[in-house]
Amino acid sequence: MLKQFWNDEAGFIVSAELVLIATLLVIGMIVGLSEVQHAVVAELNDVGDAIGSINQSYMFSGFSAKKNQWTNKSYTRGSAFNDANDDCDDNQCSLACDAPVAEGR
Repeated sequence: MLKQFWNDEAGFIVSAELVLIATLLVIGMIVGLSEVQHAVVAELNDVGDAIGSINQSYMFSGFSAKKNQWTNKSYTRGSAFNDANDDCDDNQCSLACDAPVAEGR
């Protein structure tokens, strides 16, 4: 029985091949998903830049209607808002990871 077990190699090569193929597939999948993540972050950064570049300033003037020379029948005041640049407008912020930093002692 020991001699038969020693000479029996059925499935050994198939198992080694499957382990090798599975390892390569997992490594390839990790690299692929990492690239997908970087592409999605880059596209979302582009979308954020597009939204941030929209000028949200507005202004409208008031109006009034007079009932007679001394009395207003109705009026409304005007309003204005000037959109200032935010911190991350125009792609000023980086969404990429920083370089690794060594820990202190």
